[in-house]
Amino acid sequence: MELAQVRLLVTDFAACHRFYADVLGLKPQSGATEGPYEKFSPATGSAGIALQDRSMMARVLGDTATGHRSLVVLRVDALDTYCEQITARGATLLHGPAPMTDRMRVAHLKDPEGNLVELQEWLLLRG
Repeated sequence: MELAQVRLLVTDFAACHRFYADVLGLKPQSGATEGPYEKFSPATGSAGIALQDRSMMARVLGDTATGHRSLVVLRVDALDTYCEQITARGATLLHGPAPMTDRMRVAHLKDPEGNLVELQEWLLLRG
């Protein structure tokens, strides 16, 4: 089994599209800047993040689909450098970069819809 994507239900699709494409630098699959769906991929790996218009999913689920949120985790090689780049492009860090364990450093931020994003830098085992 392999993680294919994390899907986020959003109300301001255009703002979230800009965040994941222009601020975080992920590659959009189709260029659907106004929705109702778009998948984003990092430069390496096979997992992706998808945005889906909240009202579209509400129709699918037969409810309002409010309150559905996810934690998006992205692995980066140079956390400090990446954080400098994304803050220059408009991101606001909530926490970090800081150690989480002796094997990982993290930083946290939110996208325009309030979805939490964790950036991870995996460290070599120290011994």
